[in-house]
Amino acid sequence: MTNGIKWIEVNSYDEMSSVAANIFTEQLQVKPASILGLATGGSPVGMYKVLVKHYQAGNVSFKDVTTFNLDEYVGIEQTSPASYWTFMHENLFNHVDINEENIHLPNGKVQDLDAECVAYDARIAEAGGIDLQLLGIGVNGHIGFNEPGTSFDSLTNIVELTPSTRTENAIYFDHPDEVPTHAITMGIQSIMNAKAIVLIAFGEKKLEAIEKLQSGEVTEAFPASRLLNHPNVTIIYGGTK
Repeated sequence: MTNGIKWIEVNSYDEMSSVAANIFTEQLQVKPASILGLATGGSPVGMYKVLVKHYQAGNVSFKDVTTFNLDEYVGIEQTSPASYWTFMHENLFNHVDINEENIHLPNGKVQDLDAECVAYDARIAEAGGIDLQLLGIGVNGHIGFNEPGTSFDSLTNIVELTPSTRTENAIYFDHPDEVPTHAITMGIQSIMNAKAIVLIAFGEKKLEAIEKLQSGEVTEAFPASRLLNHPNVTIIYGGTK
């Protein structure tokens, strides 16, 4: 462990998923009413599968858990197959005993998006703050939808998605033109407010970002570098270049 960072190198995606799931399971065993920050995308799918297995084996319960997701698209229906609400239900929530009223995602369909941003951070604070936050990392170092150049002081906000991000996410839509142009995301300071953070990354492309993170330079040009100043971060990574 260096500063507040614990580096765990793994040999496979499945190992990464198991190690991360074990950390979340232990968190819930110690504090059953934990507030969890959750993420979407390809990286956490395996971890959610392992968590479901832990639940089915009776190792963990989600009945007292409250969750807050990092982000959601702007203008997309909650029930859309491509929404993060749908992703979370298909990959985790539908398979465990979580109470629906304890599930929180930013609402990208409200009329006043700025008010929703303020309200989302307020809901997290009112719940007691996030105990354990899950993150992936983009090739350019983005966390959540916070792209390079985002202020380290940012709270939940509306971001315009870069062309590369929209292209990456087009696989989840029937047509590239259907990919939303904007998203609502926890800001970097919102993420840093979590008591503990787990970042997972596996594969050749992600390793480049991990190596940059390991260089130790903290700069807004690489959003994930802000994590190097957090007191409790576990980074689980692997893959070959």
